[in-house]
Amino acid sequence: MAKFGKIQEMIKEKNIQPSDCEYHTQRKLDKTGKIRVLVYEGIAHVEYICPKCGHYEYTTKEWKRPFSIKCSNCGERLKVQKLRYLVKKEQKEAEGK
Repeated sequence: MAKFGKIQEMIKEKNIQPSDCEYHTQRKLDKTGKIRVLVYEGIAHVEYICPKCGHYEYTTKEWKRPFSIKCSNCGERLKVQKLRYLVKKEQKEAEGK
């Protein structure tokens, strides 16, 4: 499996501080995938491992909400949902058990 690092290299190279970023997150996608998004100067820098096919890619995309990106290998749509939505979803699932 590929190793994340492109966004981290960019942060060190440009000396990006947290206050310089509009948005930054790193999330797990299902059991095998993950995604990292850093929005700097209106551009989303995205690094992901697709949970469906395991494909690793680094790309950039215009930032807008709701944010999602399509895997260039298999076409799977990878969504970055708001944390508030995910917390409420987990609470509902816990109450239902």
